[in-house]
Amino acid sequence: MSKVDILAELPKLTPAERQEVRLKLARLDGDEWLDAEKALLDARLAAYEKDPDVRSSWEEVEARIRARLKA
Repeated sequence: MSKVDILAELPKLTPAERQEVRLKLARLDGDEWLDAEKALLDARLAAYEKDPDVRSSWEEVEARIRARLKA
């Protein structure tokens, strides 16, 4: 099966199957990307713990995401 064939089949997978594919790719490629994601989350959590009053409501976050999607 070629890469083109694999990419064409991905949209046909269920969410659970796509998650399985993601986990398999992570195991094949290593977990470096997980380390980067964890570091980002840790940094954001530390910033929040330092100053919990500086945060965004869900409505603010949603508005920013929707604005980015329209751009």
